[in-house]
Amino acid sequence: MSSWYFRYEGFEPDKEKLREALCTLGNGYFATRGAAPGSVANEVHYPGTYRAGLYDRQGTTINDTTVENEDVVNLPNWLWLTLRVDGRPLDADSTEVLEYTQELDLARGVLSRTMRLRDSQGRETSISERRFVSMASRHLAALQVTVTPLDWSGQIEVVSGVDGRVQNTLVERYRELESQHLEHELTEEIDDECVLLVARTLQSRIRIAEAVRTRFYENGDGIEPERTLEQEEDRIAHKALFDVEEGEAYTIEKVLALFTSRDHAISEAVYDARRTLAHADGFDGLLDAHVVAWDHIWERCGIEVEGRDGTARVVRLYTFHLFQTASSHTLDLDVGIPARGWTGEAYRGHIFWDELFIFPTLVYRFPEVTRSLLMYRYRRLDEARVAAKKAGYAGAMFPWQSGSNGEEETQELHLNPKSGRWTRDDSHRQRHINAAIPYNVWQHFQVTNDRDFLDFYGAELILETARFWGSLAEYDRSRGRYEILGVMGPDEFHEAYPDAEEPGLDNNAYTNVMASWVLWRALDVLEILPEQRRHELLEHLSIGREEIDRWREISQKMFVPFHGDGIISQFEGWEELEELDWKRYREEYDDIHRMDRILEAEGDTPDRYKVSKQADALMLFFLFSAEELTEIFERLGYPWDPEAIPEMIDYYLHRTSHGSTLSSVVHSWILSRRNREGSWHFFYRAVESDVSDIQGGTTPEGIHLGAMAGTVDLLLRCYSGLEARGDVLRLNPSLPDEFSCLSFRVQYRNVWMQVKVTSERLEVAALPGWEKSIDIAYGDETESLAPGRTLEFDLKKQPPTAPKDATRN
Repeated sequence: MSSWYFRYEGFEPDKEKLREALCTLGNGYFATRGAAPGSVANEVHYPGTYRAGLYDRQGTTINDTTVENEDVVNLPNWLWLTLRVDGRPLDADSTEVLEYTQELDLARGVLSRTMRLRDSQGRETSISERRFVSMASRHLAALQVTVTPLDWSGQIEVVSGVDGRVQNTLVERYRELESQHLEHELTEEIDDECVLLVARTLQSRIRIAEAVRTRFYENGDGIEPERTLEQEEDRIAHKALFDVEEGEAYTIEKVLALFTSRDHAISEAVYDARRTLAHADGFDGLLDAHVVAWDHIWERCGIEVEGRDGTARVVRLYTFHLFQTASSHTLDLDVGIPARGWTGEAYRGHIFWDELFIFPTLVYRFPEVTRSLLMYRYRRLDEARVAAKKAGYAGAMFPWQSGSNGEEETQELHLNPKSGRWTRDDSHRQRHINAAIPYNVWQHFQVTNDRDFLDFYGAELILETARFWGSLAEYDRSRGRYEILGVMGPDEFHEAYPDAEEPGLDNNAYTNVMASWVLWRALDVLEILPEQRRHELLEHLSIGREEIDRWREISQKMFVPFHGDGIISQFEGWEELEELDWKRYREEYDDIHRMDRILEAEGDTPDRYKVSKQADALMLFFLFSAEELTEIFERLGYPWDPEAIPEMIDYYLHRTSHGSTLSSVVHSWILSRRNREGSWHFFYRAVESDVSDIQGGTTPEGIHLGAMAGTVDLLLRCYSGLEARGDVLRLNPSLPDEFSCLSFRVQYRNVWMQVKVTSERLEVAALPGWEKSIDIAYGDETESLAPGRTLEFDLKKQPPTAPKDATRN
């Protein structure tokens, strides 16, 4: 099978929702799951369509408590297209399936489906489908269905329209919560070919207009079948009847125009939906433009992997999902990038810290997109300031889960599907999101040198999060150091100390180190800013010398807990927790990824045990190079022995259940230098995370975009050793034995280059059309890459400055 195609053979109802999520098509503006035309939401199918950043908030009363949840809204279903013969459905759900193939063409962004069916009267029919969501025209999508009666003649009935009878019901554990988000304003027949449905979200009052056009062809020639209108308050369609002859091909083409009242450059959503549909080309013309747009994306973003493993196909699938979630169509939408993409309703379409894993693959290819996504955070800076002030802190406190306006959207109650109980959720205490955002701003600046963004937006984000950390840190006189109390780390299994009445943990190591780093970077930003802009910002934010001096002191005196022989404690008191009986749980349960749910169902809690959901303290080795970590700990005044890193990795690895798909990405990365076999094991787990749904049912609810992007990033940065730091682009490759060659394009400070890595050589070539030179470093060799030049390095000569620890460089 070509590595550009993802193919499924046979119709398997129990796997259909997984395939629908993985075969979602999108363009950065909206996305539609890969459900079969005419299917409805049930235990087999879920035909969801989502417009990026379109949310609605509803309340639900649970145990006498009213909780509010803001959800990405499942929009009216434009895939409503059903076939009937003699009044009976002609589809894979209702008819005997003789042959069935579903294929996602990654190069062209086209989903196809072919099947041969036998009805109750023994008649056989061939049905093929193609569809795409246009990467060339953000508001358009198209569906083509071709029907061929193989051994019969008769009459076929086609119903094609828009079905507004949809709710948010994909995620089973959310079904006790309010799921209705739409009210219907209008259904209208535009003309003999086109119908329109208009709906509005209940709370956010966003108007959605979907206009569809359906045309019919016989062997390529247009036909005009008998049509009647089927119109209700919440759905509208044309029903067409036409005679068919044995062996002849009959094609139905459907084009969608989707607009909302939040769109730019429109008169009004309904007006522009009708107008755009009227001017839209046919299926083939729209497809041609769509394919050209994807050609341009792959030219920038493709990664070529050669070796005996055959991971190229999955890597392309994951790259495909990333760039159909965040594309050029995302630039002016004022949206973030959700943890599960726009492929389902898990996590309600919220924005988390997954940006840490997603941004690197974007910033080296589409830096303008990462800038747009960072602007989503900047526009919500005032809301973060309100949250900080309300909690008694200075600066800006961003929410763990963000949606439409930057309020904290983390749920207050969480349903454990193993026990059926609703439990308190304190994960909003993951304040480390306020380190992830400035980290992303700084990395964007390192790669792009975008001074305008840093001066007018990025600096303010860094300074205001620094103020938050400066006010959150408390001085402990007995230690002579600053502490951060009552938080949660990335682990998420631990919300409190055993038997504690109040939630929160003290001195989470990852949080404390990242807070110190943010304060340090804030001081750097003040040095980088032009004098006038620095003066303006300090005056605007009322930041004085005393506060800056406090930042400097905290950044040098932050407490970091250690235990044993130089092992960083996940949080203060970690070493006093009980060891978990891993052997017992592995023997008793088929899947122990979610130990928190297992323990709660047993009447216990993970707060009692040394058990982690995912990398926590080890995240430091994922985010920072050896040189950076050395600088950080030297600044903090802690002895730092890189030789302790492998022992620390091993210590936490044996106490981690990997309940997050992100965990495999991090562990693969941090093992890549010292333990190639272990790194490859976790890389392969990351590759399989979504395509094999290794968490047993989570991917059908929405793909894990952070893990997908992180998997691609393992190739892009980890195995090539790519790092932008200072004014130098550094490479220090270490290919797994399973790969013979790795090749990709990246953009660094407005210069495009081709990077090729084998086990013996590193080549970096500047692509034509760029006039400036940049500095490239391998080990202690630094050379200038001039326009048109190719640099070559001999990897058989180990660079003298290559670090000896297990971090990425």
